[in-house]
Amino acid sequence: MTRTRVWSVPMRTRFRGVDVREGVLLEGEAGWGEFSPFLEYDDPVAAPWLAAAREAADVGWPEPLRESVSVNVTVPATGAERAARIVREGGCTTAKVKVAEPGQSLGDDLARVEAVRDALGPGGRVRVDANGGWDVDAAVEAIRALDRAAGGLEYVEQPCAEVEELAAVRRAVDVPIAADESIRRAADPYRVRDLRAADIAVLKVQPLGGVRACLRIAEDIGLPVVVSSALESSVGIAAGVALAAALPELPYACGLGTVQLFADDVSEPPLLPVDGALPVMRATPSSEALDRLEAAPERVAWWERRLGRVGDLA
Repeated sequence: MTRTRVWSVPMRTRFRGVDVREGVLLEGEAGWGEFSPFLEYDDPVAAPWLAAAREAADVGWPEPLRESVSVNVTVPATGAERAARIVREGGCTTAKVKVAEPGQSLGDDLARVEAVRDALGPGGRVRVDANGGWDVDAAVEAIRALDRAAGGLEYVEQPCAEVEELAAVRRAVDVPIAADESIRRAADPYRVRDLRAADIAVLKVQPLGGVRACLRIAEDIGLPVVVSSALESSVGIAAGVALAAALPELPYACGLGTVQLFADDVSEPPLLPVDGALPVMRATPSSEALDRLEAAPERVAWWERRLGRVGDLA
């Protein structure tokens, strides 16, 4: 690596409990890579994130099969009025809505999904993501209610935490089930396939170790794939776009429009959807943005120590 830069960007809306997103950019012969595991992740969990950053910076990505990638707008667990505004401003025909937020009720989720449906119109597609927040009974009840509120859900992402629970929910409802954490956090990501626990695989480049690692999983798991963000800057999103562009088939819009959730970005212009799609391209940080968004000295030191520790595990 010839250079590292630590960045810090406020979120427009609290998302996944995060108000400020941080990470490290690594520059190598192939370009820039991003290392941005969430702060609470321990070093072994963060190791694949560094592998993905090194692949992007040092090796580059496979040749793309398409020039652009359709994406969804991502709606945090916010109020109904703000949810509708996010959808209208997002410019996408598919919306992914966060549900099962701790401290909120099913009524909150229903109001949010109804507002999103109204904002999208009847031709738009609504999917929801529970991040494993329900048990089986709660999931079945919620999915049926949300399906009615949405006028038909495209799919439900990770309704329960355990693979066995996903399988039980899938048998009980008519809405397709997508697996995220059951793949990227599992010791054996193929149990989702073996237990027939999901209809769709959600793959994220950083947590799974890079574009090529994700392509291998996609081939082996044998399910349609949705490529999703790990809440990255444009540099990290470009890796997700590269994966989506390299997949033989891409039947669903991808969850890669999340730079919309950031108040600023390291790249100028940022990777934001135009007419519901992202171009297949590298994202190059600008010197002005890197200077503007450089983390405080104590945070730079923290990330440099973390980078060193995780690098020692490689």
